[in-house]
Amino acid sequence: MKKPLILITNDDGIAAPGIRYLIKLMRTIGDIIVVAPDKPQSGTGHAITVASPLRMEKVSVDGKHVEYSCSGTPVDCVKLAVTKLLFAKPDLLVSGINHGSNSSINLIYSGTMSAAVEGSIESIPSIGFSILDYSFDADFLPAEKHILSIARKVLKNGLPERTCLNVNIPATNKLKGVKVCRQAHAYWADGYEERKDPHHHKYYWLTGEFINDDKGKDTDEWALKNGYISVVPVQYDFTAHRAIPLIKHLEE
Repeated sequence: MKKPLILITNDDGIAAPGIRYLIKLMRTIGDIIVVAPDKPQSGTGHAITVASPLRMEKVSVDGKHVEYSCSGTPVDCVKLAVTKLLFAKPDLLVSGINHGSNSSINLIYSGTMSAAVEGSIESIPSIGFSILDYSFDADFLPAEKHILSIARKVLKNGLPERTCLNVNIPATNKLKGVKVCRQAHAYWADGYEERKDPHHHKYYWLTGEFINDDKGKDTDEWALKNGYISVVPVQYDFTAHRAIPLIKHLEE
């Protein structure tokens, strides 16, 4: 039987350990093509490059698959892959494995998840994978069977239209399983630390505290805190449908 074609990208850059591990896993279940940023693009969200040229460079690895590094954002990578490199849409898009959390409000800032959202816009079943460990030597092994299981199930069953998956993995070797849940209503209390450079000019460094006031046991934050992999379905339709009746008076 023909193997599924899997497009792989990320926002930590093509050399990051997370994407190298994801490449290893996806090669066991399909033919892969990799298009990823040539440098870290964390926090770029759904940005696209419009004011400078985009460049792609073919990267030779081991001859078993093709990789391209791209000078743009994760979304640029997906757009270029779909429009310039592939003759047919891939059967699956996977983004990650991101070093750091993309749960709750973090997903709107995430390049990893924006690549997955772009895949869903292109009608490609898409998954963003993240692990709650920022370290270079993060341990992906405990989640390996779950990552493969989720990918295989999406390949077999597809996803609802205009929907992708936000998968977050707690940093533990004692995973309890997988929970399908909702995004927690949490936020960042931002701060900016004022500093001075060697020339005594001011600059600012973003800091902040993550605040989760959502006490629900059906959220991604609860699942992660309790040792489960969280799976949240994400849509790119930002319409607040329940608010439409409440603002109908604006038509009067």
